[in-house]
Amino acid sequence: MDAAATVTITEQGGAARRPRVLLIAEAANPEWVSVPLIGWSLAEALRQVADVHLVTQVRNRDAILRKGWVEGRDFTAIDNEAIAAPAWRLSQWLRMGENRGWTVVQAVTSLTYPLFERMVWKRFGPAIRAGDYDVVHRITPLSPAASGKLATFCKRAKVPFVLGPLNGGVPWPREFLAERKQEGEWLSPFRKIVRLLPGRRRMLSDCAAILYASRFTLADIPPRHLDRCIYLPENAIDPSRFFQQANPEPGRLRACFIGRFVPLKGLSMLIEAARPLLASGRMELHLIGDGPLTPALREHASGLDTVHFHGWRQHHEVQDIASGCNVFAFPSVREFGGGAVLEAMALGLAPIVVDYGGPADLITSGTGLKVPLGPREEITQALRTALQRLADDPESAARMGIAARDRVATHFTWQRRAEQIAEIYDWVLGHRATRPEPFPQPEIARLPGSN
Repeated sequence: MDAAATVTITEQGGAARRPRVLLIAEAANPEWVSVPLIGWSLAEALRQVADVHLVTQVRNRDAILRKGWVEGRDFTAIDNEAIAAPAWRLSQWLRMGENRGWTVVQAVTSLTYPLFERMVWKRFGPAIRAGDYDVVHRITPLSPAASGKLATFCKRAKVPFVLGPLNGGVPWPREFLAERKQEGEWLSPFRKIVRLLPGRRRMLSDCAAILYASRFTLADIPPRHLDRCIYLPENAIDPSRFFQQANPEPGRLRACFIGRFVPLKGLSMLIEAARPLLASGRMELHLIGDGPLTPALREHASGLDTVHFHGWRQHHEVQDIASGCNVFAFPSVREFGGGAVLEAMALGLAPIVVDYGGPADLITSGTGLKVPLGPREEITQALRTALQRLADDPESAARMGIAARDRVATHFTWQRRAEQIAEIYDWVLGHRATRPEPFPQPEIARLPGSN
């Protein structure tokens, strides 16, 4: 039985209906990427299991209208641009360059977010108090630093408030502090201040359920709230967008990378690790993306005609290139969610990731390879060993790719994510006795060797 059938509310007379959910997603945009696309995809999927009304920021309005949603009936756009727009300009100035200083952007955005929730309450508070909604669920911001009073207002109205999935709080490894500086992450060392924010402490206390997407995020949640914490990765895939299947030509290992060419992604380590295989012609490396490190990476790969730089490509072109590979090499040293890893797994590629952050939590035994976090030289050697293993035994890459594809189809589609959240709604509404656990709960991260 699917979750759409299990999550119902029995009214007087025995009639059953789906829960009415007010979804808060300040960032929800079908035409953007990263967090806005997560917010949109989850909101759209949840319409399969609940009667949903989405509340988002006004900048997303036109894109949502183009998707056929009706304003007022399906969604409401909150206009807080008077403060959001100047805050965005300030964050761009503080980050000191494009594609840098994402922690700064999150910090500035978190300072303005409470006003957004106050505007939501002003608009929907009477309806929430009147019982027009069974659950209020905040999807975005994903940042654990963003807090507001909506959870408290909902608790007073006796309407359960679901928070998350939250993600963030992954420390910079001490071995890569130079990369942290290159990324403009000067604010990152002060991330633990988030734990002391009084508004955040009150928000966590007043949630009926807290969804977290990373063991690092869980480490920042006070232990007294753990009975309401549920592990739920924030990323999923749309099978209609990732429908091709890896079918590489035999004879050599073919690996790809998809993403920004920035220091934290570890691309120079990947090229160096693969150099013996690339030089001998036993491996091809396809790099899809672009960024400030492109000239340096081209220089690093000079003389290797088995390294191909594709630049940014349209989605269908990315699939065409990736499906000609059998390995997805993603040696990022500080990654929150790992959406690109899931997308590659959906195509049937065997992922190789660093055992740190979000991507490592997505891979289980038999669905990919994880190399230990350590100094640059150790990661490079571990990557080389992993690539050599797959080059020597291409059938193992094929087996892992098939298992990875099956894992995504079973656990990581947006439809499946909606069903998992429906079980959580069922729990907070008192219709099931046990707390749902869609995934095994990871241990709390305790990494004294990070910063």
